[in-house]
Amino acid sequence: MKLAKKYAESIKLYDRSKSYDLNEAAKLVLDTAKAKFDETIELHVRLGVDPRQADQQVRGVLVLPNGTGKTKKVLVIAKGDKADAATAAGADYVGAEETIQRIQSQNWFDFDVMITTPDMMGMVGRIGRILGPKGLMPNPKSGTVTMDVAKAVKEVKAGKVEYRLDKTAIIHVPIGKKSFGIEKITENFNALMDAIVKAKPAAAKGQYIKSVTLSATMGPGVRVTYNKG
Repeated sequence: MKLAKKYAESIKLYDRSKSYDLNEAAKLVLDTAKAKFDETIELHVRLGVDPRQADQQVRGVLVLPNGTGKTKKVLVIAKGDKADAATAAGADYVGAEETIQRIQSQNWFDFDVMITTPDMMGMVGRIGRILGPKGLMPNPKSGTVTMDVAKAVKEVKAGKVEYRLDKTAIIHVPIGKKSFGIEKITENFNALMDAIVKAKPAAAKGQYIKSVTLSATMGPGVRVTYNKG
């Protein structure tokens, strides 16, 4: 009941039918983040594309200027000097066959991101059915299948996010924490929106950016006025 009460209080702070400029929207979202923990601030972008069409997919990766506020645990599947490079770059776990076996037999998932070298993808593919549903399957498009594992590890640790279209043509991405404040949230917002606009598919017709909304973990959505796409 407490959360419902706080939510009800939050939606009284603004007009839900109105769109606000970015700074005002960011302030409202931070004001509605009333939980006792440091709530995540999320960006939700509805696009004017058809997610069922292969030539209208929108997907990419970006290192946010101010990170996400969450330190992700990284597992690297690699051997030899690539394994050493991953360890030196700050990977939380580095392994090969034995780690794949551990995931398979012990249901071990104490990591947020898996990175691997191309030569190890055959081995990783064996547990694709386990990794896929959890969103952990490495993919070249997200920069998690690469020979430069050190760079990949550092980018994840620095706050790299992946944005991709869901089945309802919406992109959902965390862009920081309540503790970031307005300036850092708006910097991350602008960097991500610029990337999404640049990723506009050639096959997309009509209005590309349909709506933009900011919200805190436990708070209501605040619509943002955005006229660049």
